[in-house]
Amino acid sequence: MTQAAIPLWIRLSLLEECHSRAKEALGVLGTAGTLDPREGMRLLAALGGPTLETSEMGAAFTKVLELAESLGDTEYQLRALRGLYYYHAATGRYRTALPFAQKLHDLAMKGPDPNDRLFGERMMGVAKHYIGDHNSARRHLQRVLDYYAATDHRPDAVRSQRDLHVIRFHTDLRISARVYLARVLWLQGFSEQAVRAAEMSVEDAKVTGHLLSLCYALALAACPIALWVGNLTAAAHYAGVLIDHAKKNNLRLWSAFGSRFSRVIAIRNGDLGTGSQQLNNELDEVAEPDFRFRFLTGLGQLIEALAEAGRIAEGHALIEAAIMQFEPSCYTPELLRLKGELFLLQNPPAPMAAAQELFRQALGQAHRQGALSWELRAATSLARLLYNEGRPADAITSLQPVYNRFQEGFGTVDLIAAKQLLDVLDESGRR
Repeated sequence: MTQAAIPLWIRLSLLEECHSRAKEALGVLGTAGTLDPREGMRLLAALGGPTLETSEMGAAFTKVLELAESLGDTEYQLRALRGLYYYHAATGRYRTALPFAQKLHDLAMKGPDPNDRLFGERMMGVAKHYIGDHNSARRHLQRVLDYYAATDHRPDAVRSQRDLHVIRFHTDLRISARVYLARVLWLQGFSEQAVRAAEMSVEDAKVTGHLLSLCYALALAACPIALWVGNLTAAAHYAGVLIDHAKKNNLRLWSAFGSRFSRVIAIRNGDLGTGSQQLNNELDEVAEPDFRFRFLTGLGQLIEALAEAGRIAEGHALIEAAIMQFEPSCYTPELLRLKGELFLLQNPPAPMAAAQELFRQALGQAHRQGALSWELRAATSLARLLYNEGRPADAITSLQPVYNRFQEGFGTVDLIAAKQLLDVLDESGRR
């Protein structure tokens, strides 16, 4: 009965119930000595997918992969490899996670099922995004969306296919591909396209009625992108919807995402009391070696908000913990830049040479990743420092070429700030 109910629990986003029932069933069968390998494999997959304990997730999916390989079961090999990828990525080990995504992709590409191949493409898009290979990530993700755009799906067929994706991999494949494409688009400097893609992922998730896909779209695309472009009103709306849905349905992981975004918005709106609430817990969660899940999504925005509010020590503690605990990733250029900004805000300030070196490191890494938006932020920080050192010509040389590569998004906070600085530098040069 437990095995039969697993697809229903997943489709209804009843993850806690799925986890607890699978654990109970495994205990009963194990005690009775009647655990069939195939039954055990299915129950372990149900145990590992919804859990918030990373050690339990890792152990469960390691065993699932072992059983699936011994049984020649491709379906559960794919599920196990997905689980092992997220086990490592959810604890900040993005590069350690990459081989599991690659193995999943290679296995899916060998099979006849187009849905498997699409999932393999989506998986590689996610993995490449997190390690900072945005050009490759975009190609993988675009292939998924191009397939759906080019295929004439009947409503009944679409619904059936989506349900299958959700049951197998917990989120709608098309929605999750668009979520990560939105992130990649923003990083590559296409903020207007990113905002539209994030909005589409949220609207599409609402149509499906799948709660977990909606939380996914809100937490990983709509909220962070709204903050990146500087739309605090939209960010507050999305964070509120996320918290409301997650708390009503006991989705603790997604509720934590919403709470982090709410803290960022509160601090940026000047509400330091609300923004301070549970801030020590945030630091503990990032730094604690045995913490269940560590996510950098929203952390950079929180550090930046703390810096803007003059709470330098708190921001510095968070950034040091993040740099120590997370493998190099798509976030590394921004973390380096923020560390440089915090150096300049210390009392007494750190030497300008130390901050300048961090800005140059951030600029170089962002350029290598193809992350034009991070590159602009680093170039703006560097140009501002050079201007303050009395080197306006060098400041223009650092910032103008990066600014000139943008084709859209000139109403976003970063491009507005860069243009204002360039105007000041230009005026300074004419004196």
